[in-house]
Amino acid sequence: MNHDFWAVEKLTLTSQTPEGGFYAGRAKPGETVIEMRGITKRFPGVVANDDIDFDVKAGEIHALLGENGAGKTTLMNIMYGLLQPDEGEIYVRGRKVVMRSPKDAIALGIGMVHQHFMLVEPHTVTENVILGLKSPKGILLDLEGAKRRIEELSKKYGLKVDPDAKIWQLSVGERQRVEIIKALYRGAQILILDEPTAVLTPPEVKELMAIIRRMAEQGHAVVPFITHKLPEVMAISDRVTILRRGKVVARIRTKDARESELARHMVGREVLFTIEKNPAKPGRVVLEVRNLKALSDRGLPALKNVSFSIREGEILGVAGVAGNGQRELAEVIAGLRRAVAGRVLIDGRDVTNLPPREIIKQGLGHIPEDRMGMGLILDFSIAENAILETHSSPPFARGWFIDPQEVGKHAERLIKEFNIMAPSKDTLANHLSGGNLQRLILARELSREPKVLVANQPTRGLDVGATEFIRRKLLEQRDRGVAILLISEDLDEVMSMSDRIAVLYEGEIMGILPAEKAKVEEVGMMMAGARRQTEFEA
Repeated sequence: MNHDFWAVEKLTLTSQTPEGGFYAGRAKPGETVIEMRGITKRFPGVVANDDIDFDVKAGEIHALLGENGAGKTTLMNIMYGLLQPDEGEIYVRGRKVVMRSPKDAIALGIGMVHQHFMLVEPHTVTENVILGLKSPKGILLDLEGAKRRIEELSKKYGLKVDPDAKIWQLSVGERQRVEIIKALYRGAQILILDEPTAVLTPPEVKELMAIIRRMAEQGHAVVPFITHKLPEVMAISDRVTILRRGKVVARIRTKDARESELARHMVGREVLFTIEKNPAKPGRVVLEVRNLKALSDRGLPALKNVSFSIREGEILGVAGVAGNGQRELAEVIAGLRRAVAGRVLIDGRDVTNLPPREIIKQGLGHIPEDRMGMGLILDFSIAENAILETHSSPPFARGWFIDPQEVGKHAERLIKEFNIMAPSKDTLANHLSGGNLQRLILARELSREPKVLVANQPTRGLDVGATEFIRRKLLEQRDRGVAILLISEDLDEVMSMSDRIAVLYEGEIMGILPAEKAKVEEVGMMMAGARRQTEFEA
């Protein structure tokens, strides 16, 4: 398959091209290469896209912004051929096309890295990357050749991933890297990105942004829709289109915009980017981890003698690139993964390798990194998800039977208190946006008034409004005495929210720093394994 976007040959896309395709020369900088006109897409009970015009020009980076549920993903899924619009038209180089599937989009050089990944879990990284592509060896797969190309892309873009690993063995961050590599492998010239820097260290972010800018300067077009990293949008994009509730509310040249203006258009109100926190008042030790060791899903060491403690009223932030033991650490503490050595203590009681229900009874709350796969049952209602871990206990249960009236009252209170946008408590979770899914998980965990809260990637993929809300709630819990373990690949979040920062690299703690004294460069070096503190708090 010829992946040169500007030299596509004989591509049958639509009945509007009865000759069987079209020939495209190289686009000039500034020339419109894709134009969407009057795009409308309806789902039951909601208009996701309402008469939207959007275009992509050669040689530019066009950011698409909006809150979770604003219609960004729907619009990009239409551009990528995953969905077809109910109304509206798409033009490529002035020719009307109908992209019936991603295969058509890929043939035009359009790649998309989805917020919720499109990967086959039992297959390896290599198998996922080449899935659907013709092999240069005919009926035989060229797995070794594909592995070499993946390794080249991994090295070039700083996207470390094992080509032989199975997808189910990878963390969320590592899966995102696979999606990026998959698009690059297919020769994407228009690259639609969702949170592309979420799993990178500061130096890697700088490198990736330089690569993206260089691609644009060479005539390629990039559409990153980065929902909460507005500084990166300001730094790298040329234009910004902002959606709110399915409609375009602003089109702005980035050089003429301010962060506060973009955020206000996104959420319809002023947003505070810097959340002031009260001075910490740490009390007694509530969570203690001693010399913890655990294995990854592949049976390899994932945690190596990890030790730390967290006191009442304190946030310990864990910084690190995805795949360095963060997921395993959270799961061992929550009882979802066995420790092979070491101890976990809550309030002085050893809870190592106890069943999750017993650990919850000891006062643990857990926000998992995979909100859709582990945090909720998507086919259950809001009310049912709100009592997942407490459904057999009063006041929700009377003997063997669940009390629907109490469950309903509980759900309605959480919907109101946590501003979960849904028609009713009976709405199924799979109808909620990412931000509302995370609010539901947070509401459920905090409603049990935990002593310890493990928050793993609590704002990943959320818009600025939802991010602000989640962070405020975490600080409220810290101020009421909860010990919080905040695991995040967003270094800005770790730096601003934490009282102390632990840096995790290849399953080891490289150091624990007071947040007020930590410097981004120092933490970045530790995240990359290039520096270790010789003396740190254990």
